[in-house]
Amino acid sequence: MAKLPVPPRAWQRMLSGRRLDLLDPSPLDVEIEDIAHGLARVARWNGQTRGAHSFSVAQHSLLVEAIAGHLNPDWPREWRLMALLHDAPEYVIGDMISPFKAVMGDAYKGVELRLLTAIHLRFGLPAVTPAVLKRKTKDADKISAFLEATELAGFEREEALRFFGRPQALPREVLALLEPQATEAAQASFLARFGELTAR
Repeated sequence: MAKLPVPPRAWQRMLSGRRLDLLDPSPLDVEIEDIAHGLARVARWNGQTRGAHSFSVAQHSLLVEAIAGHLNPDWPREWRLMALLHDAPEYVIGDMISPFKAVMGDAYKGVELRLLTAIHLRFGLPAVTPAVLKRKTKDADKISAFLEATELAGFEREEALRFFGRPQALPREVLALLEPQATEAAQASFLARFGELTAR
């Protein structure tokens, strides 16, 4: 009698010991230390940036949250936390560049959304991001992409304007977040900001 085929493994083992199922992720298997560790080691722009260190998704997340907070100073900490975690699924699935996401289509988006839902529930956030928050976080994300593109990824200003739109003026302390950091420093910065936003 022929053996039934073994289904492919769909879980990722984390350094915390958790096994996160990509098809059916449980909030109980999500740990902020794993998220920070992973995001600090995932390079934006597929690593095609200037500097001694890659510009990580952890740093990008900090930059987007800072831009969103600057543009929306009345946001509660819960909303700023959701902005910080907007790319958190990438600690498992990596940072796919936009052209590749377009090729992958809904399959990628489905996995990403299930992971984000589990992450939100783990930290007591709404399962679904409110539409206005999603839109305004995307606005901050585009500003971040413009800055990263022109300052780090070699884009000419006119080319970046075409793809990402015109950015708003930002204070020096926000722009300072564009400096690529060593992995451990980016990880620590992400964890520190998470701690500030979740402190009671």
